[in-house]
Amino acid sequence: MKFKIFTIVLGIGLLFSACQKDEPVNNLSLDSELEQALKDASGGAGKAGFRLPFSTEFSKIPQDPRNPITQQKINLGALLFHETGIALNPKHPEHAGMYSCASCHFASAGFQAGRHQGISDGGLGFGINGEGRVPDPLYDLKELDVQPVRSPSALNIAYQEAILWNGQFGAVGVNAGTEASWTAGTPKEVNHLGYQGTESQAIAAQDVHRLKMNDDVCEELGYRNLFDAAFPDVDKVVRYDREHAGLAIAAYERSILANQAPFQLWLNGNSNAMTAQEKEGAILFFGKANCASCHNGPSLANMEFYALGMKDLFENQEATYGTDANSNENQGRFSFTKREEDKFKFKVPQLYNLADSPFYGHGSSFHSVRDVVVYKNKAVKENPNVPDSQLAEQFKPLGLSESEIDAITTFIEHGLRDPNLLRYQPLSIRSGNCFPFNDPQSRVDLGCN
Repeated sequence: MKFKIFTIVLGIGLLFSACQKDEPVNNLSLDSELEQALKDASGGAGKAGFRLPFSTEFSKIPQDPRNPITQQKINLGALLFHETGIALNPKHPEHAGMYSCASCHFASAGFQAGRHQGISDGGLGFGINGEGRVPDPLYDLKELDVQPVRSPSALNIAYQEAILWNGQFGAVGVNAGTEASWTAGTPKEVNHLGYQGTESQAIAAQDVHRLKMNDDVCEELGYRNLFDAAFPDVDKVVRYDREHAGLAIAAYERSILANQAPFQLWLNGNSNAMTAQEKEGAILFFGKANCASCHNGPSLANMEFYALGMKDLFENQEATYGTDANSNENQGRFSFTKREEDKFKFKVPQLYNLADSPFYGHGSSFHSVRDVVVYKNKAVKENPNVPDSQLAEQFKPLGLSESEIDAITTFIEHGLRDPNLLRYQPLSIRSGNCFPFNDPQSRVDLGCN
């Protein structure tokens, strides 16, 4: 099965990458300065503190000890993540088999949605890279499967113990002691299973996003042998259920790492992998701009929550659904913990492949990486509802010049862009359907079937 759009996007990405690498630079002074900046930003760890492992180096990938990564789980999870055939609980039966996990997290958009607000069940179309998805007139707008914040990236998710902007999924790490918030009858109840965030979210998401997996579905779509290979020690009575489907999806998600980005190639010894401007931007990123105070480690994120005064999704100029000024999610981490000190604080996002889906902030209020850098440089909140007392101490003017802003932007857009994420996407799925969407308009847009 071939997908015209992914081929086009990949070709454009590779051409763009090739164009910006026309003048490779082996500048020992810049390299030395960057190496020192990395040491300073990482407490002495240096390059090693920022390297992403290869996706086959399972022992180096952070994982839940209750769900060790195996190739068999990844094989199964990769297919289930993209499988539109398990979309069997839509609000309207006409939409059965038309969406998947990948609907809001697909490879060519950096495992994001490709638009300011992802639409799964109830949407039609794909466009060029997800931007063309619109509500189906058959659906009341309240029936759409949408989230009240921007769809976060699934890229480099292995480095997050808790998942979503408010960190509500995950039973350990920062969520230890939040048991009172694991409300029965809500998706958060899945935390009682005791898994880390990636596993918890992958299990809960199947119900949230109207997917279905059981013994009959497994048999009908031809996944039984893959479940058997992935979970040979699990009783067959429960082997083909939602929990184990989620564990396989989580294992796959943990293997999705942007380890072919130029910065990663540079970290691994290719001094010509980044241009001079990208290196200058990286030096500023880890030095003067102090971006690494929040964006650190291999995924350039951390498990902290900060208030930066950004606007919420409902304030977008584009049409949004299922969110308004009273949405609990507008209050960030507080919407989960109910702790006053957590109001308006959102989880630090990873920074790889941001240019693949041009919407930034939990409310998609910025449409370019440069706009975000400018915003953080000026440090003037755009959301008047966020009290100054809640703003992060790191949110202060940086004193960057226009050329320094350009350099940091170039580093983030190009130095942190893995041009080959399509390697994580299967060529086909067991149902034979199109993906990440399978509605009639998406099939036309995608050039499949």
